[in-house]
Amino acid sequence: MSWRIKEQLRELLADESGYYVHHDNRRTRVALAYPNSYFVGMSNLGLHIIYRLLNERSDTACERCFLPEKRQQEEYIKHRTRLMTMETQSDLSSFDIVAFVMSFEMDYFNILKMLELGKINPLASERDERDPLIIAGGPCATFNPEPMSMFVDAFVIGEGEVIMPSFMEVYNKARVEGKSRQELLDLLAGIPGVYVPSCYEVQYASDGYGAHFLPISDAPPKVSRQWLKNLDEFPGETVIYTDNTEFKLHLVEIARGCGRHCRFCMAGYCFRRPRNRSLPAIEKMLLNAKKDGRRVGLMGAAISDYPEIDNLCRDILGDGLSMSVASFRADSVTYELVDSLAKSGLKTLTMAPEAGSKRMRAVINKGIEEEHLLNAMAMGIKTGIRNFRLYIMIGLPGESHEDIQGIIDMAVKLKTFMEDHGATGRLTLSINPFIPKPFTPFQWAPMASLKYIQGALKEINGALKKKHNIEIIAESPRDAYVQAVLARGNRNTGVYLWEAYKNGGSKGMKAVLREHGTSMEELVGQEIPPDVDLPWDILDMGFSRDYLRKEYMEAQKEAPVHTVQCFDGCKRCGVCE
Repeated sequence: MSWRIKEQLRELLADESGYYVHHDNRRTRVALAYPNSYFVGMSNLGLHIIYRLLNERSDTACERCFLPEKRQQEEYIKHRTRLMTMETQSDLSSFDIVAFVMSFEMDYFNILKMLELGKINPLASERDERDPLIIAGGPCATFNPEPMSMFVDAFVIGEGEVIMPSFMEVYNKARVEGKSRQELLDLLAGIPGVYVPSCYEVQYASDGYGAHFLPISDAPPKVSRQWLKNLDEFPGETVIYTDNTEFKLHLVEIARGCGRHCRFCMAGYCFRRPRNRSLPAIEKMLLNAKKDGRRVGLMGAAISDYPEIDNLCRDILGDGLSMSVASFRADSVTYELVDSLAKSGLKTLTMAPEAGSKRMRAVINKGIEEEHLLNAMAMGIKTGIRNFRLYIMIGLPGESHEDIQGIIDMAVKLKTFMEDHGATGRLTLSINPFIPKPFTPFQWAPMASLKYIQGALKEINGALKKKHNIEIIAESPRDAYVQAVLARGNRNTGVYLWEAYKNGGSKGMKAVLREHGTSMEELVGQEIPPDVDLPWDILDMGFSRDYLRKEYMEAQKEAPVHTVQCFDGCKRCGVCE
C-alpha cells in the first residue's frame, strides 16, 4: 500500500467542492471510471451528469476513478497498490460495478491499463462472482462496442439518463435474489439500451464483415439506442468544481444532438434527434455558476443553432458572468454571440469548414461556404478578436489534389482578409485525417492511404510555412489509422487490441496485425460492400441502412445536392417517427 498515493488523492479531493460521499453500506457501490487523466476527465460533462444521477439515488453510492499519470502508475506498481477512487480512496476491485466512460478510441488502451492497475482481470470471460461488473457507456460504446466486447460485461447504448435507472433497479433486484453473474447478465440484456456481448454468438465472413448475431436465451435480436426526449427532465451541468482541470468553467449543456446531416459525423447520427433545453431550465443552471463566480461554458453540437442564443448571451453577461462555447456554426453565428465571447475575453475564434473546396464541402454536406467564414471572421475582428482557428479534414471520400489546393487557397484568402481588416493575429489550421465511423453515410468509405495523408500534409505545410502567422497543427496519421481500426472493428479487433496492449500499446498495433496476416491499410483502406452485415448492426439507432446508403450515394455524385437540416415534422431518417 502506498500512503503517498492516498495522500495525493486526498489533496486533489480537498481542492474540490460538490462531490458526494455516502457511508451507507447498503448502497450499491459504483466506480465511475474515466480512462484518461483527472485533468482531462473532470472536463467531461457526461461524467458529471452520470455521477449526479447515480448519487441522487437512495440505493447507489458512486465514486470516481481516473487513469493515473505515468509517474503515479509506476508508484502503484512499485508498492503493489490497487487503483483507487477519489472519494474514499477505495480499491477499484472492491466496487460492485465499474462503469467506464468510452469517449475516444485511443482510450481503449487506457481502460485495459486501469483494469490491470485495479487487479481486475481485463478479460470478461475469466472474471467470476467475486469480480466487479464492468460496464461502459458514451459515444464509442453507442456506435460500436464490438472491439471492447472481450473486456466489458455490458454496454449502455444511448443516453444514460434513460437507461441507468432501469439498469440499477434490475441489478439491485438480482443481487437481493442472489442471482449468479450470468443470470444477472441475462436479465440486464432485457433492458432497452443494454447490450451484453456474452448473450450473443457471432460469426463473420472471411473479410471480417457479414456479421451474423445469434441471440442466446432471451436477448433481443437488436439493441435499440435510447435517448432522452426532454432534456429539461435532467440537469446537465458541472457538479464538482476544481481548478485542476482543462476547462475551469461551469459547463452547461444547452442542446444535444445535431440535425445538420454532415456525412462524416457520428455524433450527428448516433445522438439524433436534435433537442434544445428551455431557456428557463438553462437559467436555473446559471444560478450555480453565478453562486461560484465561474465562467460559463456552453455545451452542444452547434451552440449558434440554439434558437434563443442571443437572449441566453444577454442573460449570462447581464448576470455579470463571462462565457465560452464548445462550438458554433459559421452559417448561423450571430453578432450577439461573437460580441459576448469577445467581452468574455475570448482570444481565438474557432470555425469548422472541414474542407477547403466548395465541391468537397458539398460532398460532406457541411453547408458552410467561404462567405460564412468571412462573415464570422468580420464579426470577430469587429469585436476585437485577432486570432482564428479552422478545423480541417484531409483524406475525405472523393478528395483530389484540387481539394488539397483548396485548403491552401482558403487559408491564404482568410489570412489576407484578416490582415486587410486589421487583425494581425494568427490563423491556425487544425488538420485531422478523415476516419470512417459506424452509423454515418461514410461508414462504407475507405480511409485514405497513409502515403496520401502524409503527402497532403507535406503539401499544405510546404505551401503555407512561409506565410506569416499561419500555424498548422496536425494529428498523427498513424494514430488516426489505429483509431480507424478500433472504430470500425469487430470482436476479432479486441484480440488485436489485447495483444497490442501487452506489447506496448497503440504503437504495437502494426506489428500485431502483421503477425495475424493483415494490416491497418487492409482493414480500413478499402470500401466495404454495401450489402454485407456490419459488426455494429446488432445495434439500432432508429434509422435505416437505406437512409445512410442514400446519403452515401448522394455524396458520390458529381454535384451533390445539399441535405437540409432536421425540421419539425421531418420523417426522412425515421428517428422521429
